[in-house]
Amino acid sequence: MTQQRDPTPAEVTENAILYRIRPVGTGLHSRNFTKRPGFWVLFLTVTDRQATSHAPDRGADGRCLHLDSDTSGFCASPVGGRLARVAKLSVVVITLNEASNINAALKSVSWADEIVVVDSGSTDDTVKLARCHTDRISHRRWTGYGAQKDYATHLASHDWVLSLDADERISTDLANEIQALLAEQPRCNGYRLPRTTRYLGRWIRTTDWYPDYQLRLYDRRAASWSRDAVHESVQVTGQVGQLQHEIQHYAYSDLSSHLATIDRYTTLAATQWLNEGRRARLIDLVLHPAAAFLRNYLLRLGCVQGIPGLVVSLMNTHYVFLKHAKLWEQRQRRREQ
Repeated sequence: MTQQRDPTPAEVTENAILYRIRPVGTGLHSRNFTKRPGFWVLFLTVTDRQATSHAPDRGADGRCLHLDSDTSGFCASPVGGRLARVAKLSVVVITLNEASNINAALKSVSWADEIVVVDSGSTDDTVKLARCHTDRISHRRWTGYGAQKDYATHLASHDWVLSLDADERISTDLANEIQALLAEQPRCNGYRLPRTTRYLGRWIRTTDWYPDYQLRLYDRRAASWSRDAVHESVQVTGQVGQLQHEIQHYAYSDLSSHLATIDRYTTLAATQWLNEGRRARLIDLVLHPAAAFLRNYLLRLGCVQGIPGLVVSLMNTHYVFLKHAKLWEQRQRRREQ
């Protein structure tokens, strides 16, 4: 058998990306292929004489296949083997007055194949700053979190989508994990990512805030966003996997911004509950907040993170109380009308 030729240093660029081939059948053993400027080179070891004679586009040594690249990845089917499609990634972000966050958020996903921003009427420099990172910027009237994210997903050029909030960052470790996953052809239609929040000078890895898995990486052909008024989520048909590294969340600049968010979100949550026909009883206003504090501070170890852990536990308790109190209030108003 002719000795397989490895690529020379001149053939392999500094930013070469290696992918595996998944063999199908016998007579063909996979090595690797590497990206070169303008085209792809696939190196195969062929042990079957007939396979060698039918190998397409082979070089002088019968081992080198040149494949044209395109905008959506590529496929090839040499005799006895199959080259998996390389998935490309679109990152989608919805915004409204996120000038303080958008630059860092988009910088953290600069490695992606595409960034799509959907803005709903920012009056600050959000759009101007976003243009430093992408020209895929669209404007759409606010129609709700889920609807807005579905619209952004629809605008994406690629089927694999990473949905990122403007106050979030993708760490280098998570970026590498996502790129490795897409390079090897994902086996699931969606992936949950753990998320940690920066709060009062610390990363919170206790309470209900952690690991706070978020299904954010998905194949849009099998996914759609819920229309929940708050805490929307993407619904995926098929198997869902889980990644190891974390999204970094910069949710609140201070306690006042946290309280403002709680006030806004609990109003939305109470309205949704009201429309669903739920009720708030006296026992709900007493027991649910108490259970929330015990769960956050003791069972989920908020107590080990000092004052920040205590504050988060109390804030989460306050959130639960306000949801039920506002539901009771809204039902009373409806009765009086």
